[in-house]
Amino acid sequence: MIYRTLGSTKEKVSAIGVGGWHLGLPRVSEKDSIRIVRSAIDRGINFMDNCWDYGEGISETRMGQALKDGYRGKVFLMTKIDGRSKKEAARQLDESLKRLQVEMIDLVQHHEVLRFEDPHRIFDEEGANQALLEARAAGKIRYIGFTGHKDPQIHLHMLKVAAQHDFRFDTVQMPLNVMDAHFRSFENLVLPELVREKIGVLGMKSMANGILLKSGTVTAIECLHYALTLPTSVVITGIDSMEVLDQATQAVESFRPLTGAEVGELLARTAEAAMTGYYEPFKTTSLFDGTASNPQWLGEEPKRLQDLFSR
Repeated sequence: MIYRTLGSTKEKVSAIGVGGWHLGLPRVSEKDSIRIVRSAIDRGINFMDNCWDYGEGISETRMGQALKDGYRGKVFLMTKIDGRSKKEAARQLDESLKRLQVEMIDLVQHHEVLRFEDPHRIFDEEGANQALLEARAAGKIRYIGFTGHKDPQIHLHMLKVAAQHDFRFDTVQMPLNVMDAHFRSFENLVLPELVREKIGVLGMKSMANGILLKSGTVTAIECLHYALTLPTSVVITGIDSMEVLDQATQAVESFRPLTGAEVGELLARTAEAAMTGYYEPFKTTSLFDGTASNPQWLGEEPKRLQDLFSR
């Protein structure tokens, strides 16, 4: 396994991480999900991704089961919360702690920062980041980050609003793949900022749940090698079977950083398919937007702003 330093923290994390969403899919049994997680850890993968809303809590519950029997001490555990209000964020975090059966989560991230108003709600005096700051002070969490998959400009806006509140994120999670470079590119716009600020880079959607592969322009191993070549701390990949776990570990074992010529060839090969964002529907549709379908997860708007609106 390859290990990298997580941004400006001193944490050593595996270059490949286990995506939590797939662990709660109906086609994946609880027994299989536990086997996948423990087998991944046994192979040296120590970064575990999850989220409060995955599978209505099933993913976190299954990961909690998998991390028993001494496995918790072998991993860097991450989950995400959807709440934008302090009250809702705190409630979701406490629920995640119970499901995961842990007293402390290494990294908690604000999930699905998709709208330009999200940063302002999160950093409001009644906002979610206050809940995470209090949780960190109480020893419930260690690091704070955010995620999003919609538009790099929203990520840049989130970083700007955080700076205005004298806050610096430990990590940022975003799509990084062979097609992203051609359309609303996180790689071109956000990645340089994170590298400059030494913020941990969590790459996701290296294959977009297999959608990129349907273009017929690239293979799974090529997708993983491309994302691993970027200055990522971790490439989080969905694993729903032992065969896919084998694929992920094979990608690491065979990895060497792609040369400039190899990157250029991959980008040229994917350019036409990538140009409109068709194979990155998480950017161009609401199909991947859980909080859009479930706005109640966000919690209430700040009361003082509600009062202002009602005057």
